[in-house]
Amino acid sequence: MKNILVIGMGKVGSLVGILLSKRFEVKGLDKSFPSSEVPFEVIKGDVTDLIFLENLIPTFDAIVSCMPYNLNLKIAQTAHKNGKHYFDLTEDVPTTSAIRKMAEEGSSAVLAPQCGLAPGLIGIVGADLAKRFIKLRDIELRVGALPKYPNGLLGYSFTWSPAGVINEYINDCEVIHNGKLKLVSALDGLETINIEGNEFEAFSTSGGLGTMCETFEGKVDTLNYKTIRYPGHGKLMKFLLYELILKNRRELLEEILTEAKPPVQEDVVYVYAVVEGWKNGVIEREEFYKAYSPILIDGKHWRAISWTTAASIVSVIEMVADKKLPQKGFIKQEEIDFNDFLTTTTGKFFR
Repeated sequence: MKNILVIGMGKVGSLVGILLSKRFEVKGLDKSFPSSEVPFEVIKGDVTDLIFLENLIPTFDAIVSCMPYNLNLKIAQTAHKNGKHYFDLTEDVPTTSAIRKMAEEGSSAVLAPQCGLAPGLIGIVGADLAKRFIKLRDIELRVGALPKYPNGLLGYSFTWSPAGVINEYINDCEVIHNGKLKLVSALDGLETINIEGNEFEAFSTSGGLGTMCETFEGKVDTLNYKTIRYPGHGKLMKFLLYELILKNRRELLEEILTEAKPPVQEDVVYVYAVVEGWKNGVIEREEFYKAYSPILIDGKHWRAISWTTAASIVSVIEMVADKKLPQKGFIKQEEIDFNDFLTTTTGKFFR
């Protein structure tokens, strides 16, 4: 793997390209040039132009999509058709299912969607904890990307794709409950979490588990993923989506939320995983907790959500390049070894 195309030059995509360019030959692709200078060439083009994609993708060894969930499938199909490695950040379950089906029909390269935080890093962490038990009972995974200094009733800032957030809040969520695979409604399952003396809420959102329900079905009594927010957020989002029925007008809702809650510079990403089970006949509990803040990379300030997401996908790409992961077919996030992940050049950021 030498030549990599990074599609989508927003904050995360630009940083993905920057991190990859330290080792690989990188080019970016977007409708417009990134807002700040990047150390690699950026091609202007439209990913909805399939002829353009068909001509461009075969000239690269790997394709990395940092586009909104609804634009990923055509990119993945073109990469697959041309035998190129494919990575993305999607949380969308139908998109991932379609990509997996392609891999099952035969693939000469890697197809690795869901390489962000959730799904992505949180599944790698959860599976690492699970390996420490002889028999499992519960796996509970939580992630929150939040402003450090919230204001307003929503207590939120759209540092991540508003379209992706809305998608997570609407689609049903896979869980294992009482040992059975089920679907539950997003924004349900509200719980209170106390982190370092601060109170938060968490509720079910779609896609955060990736393929983990399939992997752990029959092995656990409980498996779920919830998003961490400041108290009151879930109730207000339910009001917008279901009482005002804006779930049927996603583009309008995205516009409203983007205007009302622009990105902040000071944010925090909480990653919290709990696994319970038996070791030598004794019930025990293992926990992982980290709070990630903004950092400087090459002298530039990067939000926590940007660098944690970018570093997650770049670490997986490095592992494929180093042959620490399969060289073809579909890669499940929970199959990625956490220690190998942390020893990559980019994975060291998480240490």
